[in-house]
Amino acid sequence: MVKLVASYDEEIGAVVLGNAPGNAKYTSPTIQKELLHMIAFNVQKEIRKEIGDAKFCLLVDESRDESKREQMAVVIRFVDKPGFTCERFLDIVHVSDTSSTTLKGKLTSVLAQHGLVVNNIRGEGYDGASNMRGEWNGLQAKFMEECPYAYYIHCFAHQLQLALVAASKEVADVHNFFDHLALVVNTVVSSSKRNDELQVNQVAEMEHLIELSELETGSGANQVGTLRPCDTRWSSHYASICSLLKLYKPTFLVLKSIATAKGSGTSPSARAKASGAVKLMMSFDFIFVLHVMKELMGITDLLCKKLQQKSQDIVNAMDDVKTTKVLIQELRDNGWNKLKADVLSFCGKHGVPTPHFDDLYVDFINSRADDETTVEHHYRCDVFMVAVDQQAQELNCRFNKQATELLILCTFLDPSNSFRSFNIDNICSLASKFYPADFEEQERNNLRCQLRHYENVVPTNPKFQNLTSISEFCQQLAATGKSDEYHLIDRLIRLVLTLPVSTATTERAFSAMKLVKTRLQTKMEDGFLRDCLVIYIEKEIAAGISTNAIIDEFDESSRRVPFT
Repeated sequence: MVKLVASYDEEIGAVVLGNAPGNAKYTSPTIQKELLHMIAFNVQKEIRKEIGDAKFCLLVDESRDESKREQMAVVIRFVDKPGFTCERFLDIVHVSDTSSTTLKGKLTSVLAQHGLVVNNIRGEGYDGASNMRGEWNGLQAKFMEECPYAYYIHCFAHQLQLALVAASKEVADVHNFFDHLALVVNTVVSSSKRNDELQVNQVAEMEHLIELSELETGSGANQVGTLRPCDTRWSSHYASICSLLKLYKPTFLVLKSIATAKGSGTSPSARAKASGAVKLMMSFDFIFVLHVMKELMGITDLLCKKLQQKSQDIVNAMDDVKTTKVLIQELRDNGWNKLKADVLSFCGKHGVPTPHFDDLYVDFINSRADDETTVEHHYRCDVFMVAVDQQAQELNCRFNKQATELLILCTFLDPSNSFRSFNIDNICSLASKFYPADFEEQERNNLRCQLRHYENVVPTNPKFQNLTSISEFCQQLAATGKSDEYHLIDRLIRLVLTLPVSTATTERAFSAMKLVKTRLQTKMEDGFLRDCLVIYIEKEIAAGISTNAIIDEFDESSRRVPFT
């Protein structure tokens, strides 16, 4: 790059490379890392300036990097002056172990380094590991000892994953289905040759359907896809289910080809697995649960994605959970007839044998002489309803734990439906009971007065109509200057918005870490890794830093050769 620039500019060419002084080493890795550190340090300073004196929330998670070193990502959640909820990646720190004492010491050090006070913490967001959430010796408990208003909220996205996984394991048919799904998908995608064969069969199937006028044509339609292998993410299971339904016949043909292959090209174990997968795909039980989980997970998948959005607020998250529960109940009450019709239509289209729903069902495990359970009763009550009920029960169980008085009181600030939930007594209780350090006794009295004025003025103001979240409400208060007039209400809203919903931002940091520290760079130092991640993740802030300012800062230290 230096040679290229020098070839176009004589002034630069006169002072670089062979024409530069012999003791000028500004292209060395050491100097480059020093410049990188200066940029990262300026990014961190900008983040610290954004936070100002606002209360903030700690979002923390730990993961191993490519060299098997345990790294702890630190993200700060706060509300900026214009009222926007921000989650900024502040630092990543190597920890020798993941005990709560070690993590607490490292976090305190990071906060002190950036001039952030522990007493200003108003929320903690971690995953469900015992060293993080432990009531007595966990990280959240240790911070609560020092700052009793650092309320811990279990990551909602993680809560949902636990709920869905637990629900699937409780229903034997669903549990077995996911094992079978993994066998079918992995048998096909484990080989590039099989994946190519899948796509060839898919193209042939599309052409056949187009000839029958059962498939529409047009720009962007009928693109060739592939099966996605299942992993620990619940959404990936849903993607695999949707892909298998779409690519059922091509997948079946590939598996049948593997099962009947002869010669050295396919191993006996591969043929055996493919043969088992073919039998599973022609099983009515497999097809039935495939459709059940497609309907059920279609409802929960949207919640999964929404909870992983940046800057999600508590009230909206609780509303999303509530809506999901309602849709699951609606599926239970009114979804059977459509589900049954879809399954029978699918089986008829692909030649899957279907049982007679009026026949008696033979249960080889719990059979009794006087049992007159029909096939329809078994699939409707023992599989469909049980799967739906387990999902609803897990959601109620796990999210009710989070529906504490704090979260319930937060909902009374919700501006949706023309401030229908607004309640002065409950809002005052929120301030006095959970944030006494942020409101003096006189301010709590003034808060009630402000709320009375606010109740008569703000809801009828055209600028505050059609607001759907507390976050939008906070932004509108700042934009209209009402945040100064109702400064106590504004303060309380900002405290509520500081409460975390998920640790998705820290997980994104680890995704970035895998891009920066790869197998070819396992010896990357911790400081170099931190600087790269800060600049990469907070690239918008880094792009706004002046190059001349970095050069001036670099040149301020004593240099043998001027950096010009």
